[in-house]
Amino acid sequence: MKRRLSIVCLILLAAGAAAQEMPAVRMENGASQFLVQGKPFLMLAGELGNSSAGTAAEADTILPRLAALHFNTVLMPVAWDEIEPREGQFDFSIPDHWIEVARREHLHLVFLWFGSWKNAFSEYAPAWVLKDPQRFPREVGADGVPLEILTPLGDETMRCDARAFAALMRHVKETDAAQQTVLMVQVENEIGFIGVGGRDRSEAANRLFDGEVPADLVRALEAHRDRLRPDWAEQFHPAGKTWKAVFGDAADEVFMAWEYGQFVNTVVAAGKKEYALPMYMNAQLPAPLEAAGSYPSGGPYPRDQVIYRAAAPSVDFYAPDIYWPDFESWIEKYREQGNPVFVPEARMDLAPFNALYLFGEGRGFGFSPFAVDSLPEHPGAEEAGGELSDAYAALSEMSDALVAAQAKHETRALVLHATSWRPTQTVALGGYLFRASLARSWPSMKPGENDGAMLVLETAEDEFTVMGSGLRVEFQRDPDADGQVAGIAQIEQIEWADGKWVATRELNGDQSDQGRALLMDPHAFRVYRVRLYAYPRGQAKP
Repeated sequence: MKRRLSIVCLILLAAGAAAQEMPAVRMENGASQFLVQGKPFLMLAGELGNSSAGTAAEADTILPRLAALHFNTVLMPVAWDEIEPREGQFDFSIPDHWIEVARREHLHLVFLWFGSWKNAFSEYAPAWVLKDPQRFPREVGADGVPLEILTPLGDETMRCDARAFAALMRHVKETDAAQQTVLMVQVENEIGFIGVGGRDRSEAANRLFDGEVPADLVRALEAHRDRLRPDWAEQFHPAGKTWKAVFGDAADEVFMAWEYGQFVNTVVAAGKKEYALPMYMNAQLPAPLEAAGSYPSGGPYPRDQVIYRAAAPSVDFYAPDIYWPDFESWIEKYREQGNPVFVPEARMDLAPFNALYLFGEGRGFGFSPFAVDSLPEHPGAEEAGGELSDAYAALSEMSDALVAAQAKHETRALVLHATSWRPTQTVALGGYLFRASLARSWPSMKPGENDGAMLVLETAEDEFTVMGSGLRVEFQRDPDADGQVAGIAQIEQIEWADGKWVATRELNGDQSDQGRALLMDPHAFRVYRVRLYAYPRGQAKP
C-alpha cells in the first residue's frame, strides 16, 4: 500500500511540474514582459565576471552577497569545457551547486552558454576540440594565417556544440523544471569574426563566398528591405549570384552573419528540444566609425536582424551589451527591430541611472550590469554598488505597480549626465510636464558622480510615484492637455513597510524650494509621492 501511495505521489508531482507554465517573453501594449509562472517578473539582475563561476565554492560567497544587495537574478557563465572536459563525458556538478545555492538565497539564474565562442574567441571550448583543427577547423585571416577561433562552417563543431548544449538543457529540465531557478539562457556570447577584412578566409568560406547566395536569405531581405541600414540597402542587388554581386561592400559582414546565425540556430534548436526556456543572443556593439573585424563582424546587431531572423528562427530575441554612453539610442535601435527590452551587460558606474531609464522609458523587463561579483559586501550609498542596491530595493517593492503601469503606458524616465549638452530634460505624463535639471553643483568628471535620473509612475489622477536621485524637478501643465497652470499640493518621501508605502518625511519649505520643485537627494535613490493640482490661467490659486 505504501509503495502504491509513493508511486501515486510521484506521478502527481511529475504532473504538477509538467503543468507549470514555462517562463516566457511577451509584449503587452508595447511593454516588454518576462513571465514566470504566468506572472510578470521584473528582472533586477547582474552578470558575473567571466571567471567567477568556474568553481562550485564561489557560489557560497557570491550569491548570498548579491541577494543581500537586492538582486533577484544572476547571469552566470556555464562553459563547454566545464561540463564536457572529455568528449561524451558530462559533469554538471558546478552548475548544480549554483542552482542549489541560488534557491536557498531566493535568486533566479540566467545561464550564459560559453560554447564555441565567447567575445568572438573560442577559449571556452574544451581542449579536445581546440587541439584538433582538422576535425574542428579554425577561421583564417586575410593574411592566410589560421586564427585561434573556431569557424562557424565546421560541421563537427556545430554538432558537438549542439550535443553539449542539449545535454545541459536536458539536465536542467530534470533537476530544475519544477522550481524554475534557471529562467532563461543566452546562447554563445558576442559572436562575430575578429580580424582584418571582416570575414573568414578559410578554403571552405571562400568556396561558399564565391558561390550563390541562399535563396531563403535573398527572399527575406527583399521582403524586409526597409529594415536594412541605408548603405546596405543601396548595395543590395537580388539579381546577382555571388555574395559580392548581391551585397557589394557589405558582403563580408552579411556572409558572416548568415553563417553564424545558422550555426547558433542549430545549437538553440537542439537545446529547446530538451527544455524550451527562452533563449537569446547578445552583441558587442561597434564604436562609431569602427571597421568590421575590429568589432565582431557579423554579430546580431540591429542592422543584421533581418539576416538573423532568416538564419536563426529558433532564437527568441536579441539584446545589446551597452558600454557606450548612448544607452538610450541602443535601447531604441533594438526595440525598433521587434525585440523586447533587456540589457544583459552594462557599465557598473552608470547602472542605477540606466536601470531607471530601461524600466521607465524603455518599459523593459530586465537590466544587468557586468561584474557584480566585484561589488563589496556593504557598498557606500554614494558608490555605484550602493546606489544600485538602493535602486533595486525600491524597484523590488514597486515591481507589481511598475509592470502594471508599463503595460498601460503610464511610466516615463530620463537620465541627465554632468557632461550632457542639455542642462534640462522634460517628460510628459498624466497631463503634466516633469522638467528635470541636475541638482548637484561643481560636477566632477567621474562617470556617474554628478549624474541624475528619475522614473515616474502615474498612480492616480494628479498623483505620481517618483523614484530617483540627483535632480531638481519642476512641474508644469502639459499645454496639449488643457493649458492650465500646475502646482504642488504635497511631496512626501516614502518607504516600504509592512506591505505598503509609508510617508517618512514631508518635503516643504526649503526642502521643496518653497513649493516650487521636488528636490531629490543628491546621491541616494529615494522614492517620493507627489500630488499635483491644476487651475485655469487668470484665476487665483485655491
